[in-house]
Amino acid sequence: MNYTMLTDFYELTMANGYFKEGMKDKIAYFDMFFRKVPDGAGFAVMAGVEQLIEYLSNLKFEPEDIEYLRSKNMFDEDFLDYLANFKFECDVWAIPEGTPIFPNEPIVTVRGPIIQAQFVETMILLTVNHQSLIATKSNRIVRAANGRPVMEFGSRRAQGYDGAIYGARAAYIGGVCGTACTISDRMFEVPALGTMAHSWVQSFDNEYDAFRAYAETYPENCTLLIDTYNVLKSGLPNAIKVFDEVLKPMGITNCGIRIDSGDITYLTKKCRKILDEAGWATAKIVVSNSLDEYIIRDILRQGACIDSFGVGERLITSKSEPVFGGVYKLVAMEDESGIVPKIKISENVSKITTPYFKKPYRLFSKETGKALADVLTTYDEVIDSDGEYEIFDPNNTWKRKTITDFVVKELQVPIFKNGKCVYESPSLEEIKKYCESSIDNIWDEVKRFENPHEYYVDMSQKLWNIRYELLSNHSANKK
Repeated sequence: MNYTMLTDFYELTMANGYFKEGMKDKIAYFDMFFRKVPDGAGFAVMAGVEQLIEYLSNLKFEPEDIEYLRSKNMFDEDFLDYLANFKFECDVWAIPEGTPIFPNEPIVTVRGPIIQAQFVETMILLTVNHQSLIATKSNRIVRAANGRPVMEFGSRRAQGYDGAIYGARAAYIGGVCGTACTISDRMFEVPALGTMAHSWVQSFDNEYDAFRAYAETYPENCTLLIDTYNVLKSGLPNAIKVFDEVLKPMGITNCGIRIDSGDITYLTKKCRKILDEAGWATAKIVVSNSLDEYIIRDILRQGACIDSFGVGERLITSKSEPVFGGVYKLVAMEDESGIVPKIKISENVSKITTPYFKKPYRLFSKETGKALADVLTTYDEVIDSDGEYEIFDPNNTWKRKTITDFVVKELQVPIFKNGKCVYESPSLEEIKKYCESSIDNIWDEVKRFENPHEYYVDMSQKLWNIRYELLSNHSANKK
């Protein structure tokens, strides 16, 4: 599908207005950023860049799009001709997928003709907001599982087709081992996983026959769903009987049971004991049933005997907080004097933007390898890691710290130059591994589920001065 017209209508009405005002070639800078991490977490996970590249690489207005816009009787013919011959010419920078990201830092920056830079707002937000939300939620769930594999089981509960397909991709970046969504395996090589539903068991005359048929069909991948009738009185005994009669003669010990209802902690403890006593210590226990990071953490603390998890609706929809909240704001424009900063001011202090064309850096301790802080600078500033660097809280400027023995990394990478893609997306497997290693560089205190330590996103003195001057001028003009 051509997604060019997947845009808020006001992007088009503004574009028509820019065109009429002779501003179509005026260069503007926009930042995408977010103001808070879902679930009160300490960090989020960047995702969706590959799909953003696909969208920006294929921008074009079809004849039927032009006819539709003409039918609205709102747009100049010269503007419609401009759209008919539309060519994307912007520069785009983004933080790579899998990177831990923090509030109020630019995760995508777009520079280009204001009509174009404004027009792509909707899809930038839609694409990055959704996948970053799911990658962030899945990573919390994976960390709660404490090394046990987590499978994404949410396709049927996702918010639409794309929610299922791209949600599975984002969940894999966040750390799940696979998905129930088959098309995501075909499209992105997210391993497709699954066993049986209760309907398989119900469709046979009895539970034993259902289990035996499945074991004979998939002896090398035999995980039996044992809670269709009664876990301890029928499901588990029948599963053990099938393991003994079908798998043991083949020399197969890699098998398992799955529980999808009931008191998970109690049932898994009982099942583990019975399996071990029956000589099936190698049999794995898989659980599902409306899980999230808090339930997983609690049942493991209670001693539940679980080898892996299947997590569905609460992962694929990020049910606890289903909005990522990224925004896209104008931060600068160009005129004959150079780059002119722009700021949005609000009575709500958290909504005051950081102006200018910026560069986000991450500073790491040489000693520990852990991230110390992120720093936003103007685009032409360079942080020299050979000496000292002072960081300070941009809201409480007396809180200052001089750091030494650190390593600097630019967070954004060029994605498009003059409308041409200059970035080769890593494989999804590479992104997943990068995500895992990047999160290892975050302090454990920032990774707490409740009341995480606030990670610092600071400004350079030069950038802070620009913001302060704009705020001061606005205040003076109001008097």
